[in-house]
Amino acid sequence: MVCSKCEGKLSKVVCAEKWKVSQDGVGTSSGRKINENKALSAKKRWQPYAAKCSLCKSPLQPDYKYCQKCAYVKGLCAMCGKQVGT
Repeated sequence: MVCSKCEGKLSKVVCAEKWKVSQDGVGTSSGRKINENKALSAKKRWQPYAAKCSLCKSPLQPDYKYCQKCAYVKGLCAMCGKQVGT
């Protein structure tokens, strides 16, 4: 369960992988370096299960406070913790 405010955050995550296209229709540079060693250049690595649910301590994706099960049982938004529904 996600509140209407957090639904906007979900759409940004999905749209982040689209290719950048300039106004003239030609693709722009992605900003990556040629022959770059990703292991050495990564400053902040994405860790998929670094976050944990506040209630049951099960692993979560980043930007979430509660797992889907706990959010549904308590009636909370999984991302921000705001009361949702009834």
